[in-house]
Amino acid sequence: MVIRKRLAPVILGAGVLALAACGSEEVINGTSIEDTNALSVEEIEGKAVEEGEVNSVGMPDTWANWGETWQELSEEYGLEHTDTDMSSAEEISKMETEGENATADIGDVGISFGPIAEEKEITLPYKTSYWEDIPEWAKDDDGDWIVGYQGTIAFVTDKDQVENTPASWQDLLEGDYMVNMGDVQTGTQDQMAVLAAALAFGGDETNLQPGIDFFAELAEQDRLSTASNNNVAGMEKGEMEVGIMWDFNALGYSNQVDSERFEVTIPEEASVVSGYATIINKYSKNPHAAMLAREYILSDEGQINLAKGYARPIREDVDLPEEVQENMVPAEQYKNAVPVSDNDAWEETAKELPRLWQSEVLVHVQ
Repeated sequence: MVIRKRLAPVILGAGVLALAACGSEEVINGTSIEDTNALSVEEIEGKAVEEGEVNSVGMPDTWANWGETWQELSEEYGLEHTDTDMSSAEEISKMETEGENATADIGDVGISFGPIAEEKEITLPYKTSYWEDIPEWAKDDDGDWIVGYQGTIAFVTDKDQVENTPASWQDLLEGDYMVNMGDVQTGTQDQMAVLAAALAFGGDETNLQPGIDFFAELAEQDRLSTASNNNVAGMEKGEMEVGIMWDFNALGYSNQVDSERFEVTIPEEASVVSGYATIINKYSKNPHAAMLAREYILSDEGQINLAKGYARPIREDVDLPEEVQENMVPAEQYKNAVPVSDNDAWEETAKELPRLWQSEVLVHVQ
């Protein structure tokens, strides 16, 4: 495994410098909070080995192939690992509620939840040595959150149950099959699906109403399912006819069940490219192990691991092995897939989305 060695420290913002200048240090769990971005990779590696473990939330082995990354961190550095799977909102709530009694070191949240975690002052900034390789839209200025991989909203169709595979949002509206969604009130994947539908019908980050109207119409047709079967178990049992989810989940789940039985498509009119960001718990008992995990996630090896789990790397300079590239959705299907263009607007509308979903969509679900 090769992790890039930083030649010079990256300095944090003025707030941390001012803290150091006045001679005071914040102490959490009996340990002073150092300028994490001034540490070299070698220093982080050494301290991580001493800590000996890293505990994550929302980063289970089967999601985007996290398992291989945890295995390699264990083999290379002896880090023991545990994960508790939960939604982005639950991760942040857990870190905030536990405070100095932290049981989680690092989490993986939808990009819209990164600023929320930062606002709640539960994040430990760390930019990593790959900072310059990360697009501006995919990172916080100080490294409080950094996107590790991209996902695009896709359809996954059970061809045993659906004769004509939908290729567009309009196809979904005109179909005669059930459409499965997850929990829009807590999950980034499902919130982004609403934004993607909004884009397809003339909306944007400031106007989600076309997306809300789309799903409300599906619900009124009795064709929207919000049951917890938008997953491998549901697909195996035939409980999901058409699901809306990230492309990497659609591909990963299909491969686990029967890749020939399912077809994954990116909707023609529009889709949303977004990402999941790591947040390091400010109260972590193993902060250096968490920083090392983020460093590795953004390394070539870590990015390829994620691509093996069908998640597109956030670093564009990573060359994927041909056998990995062949398992992805064809590039031409992404021509109308775009990243969030107004993050500030999206942060505000995303806060309102759970209420809108409850009052305008779920009221029609049988």
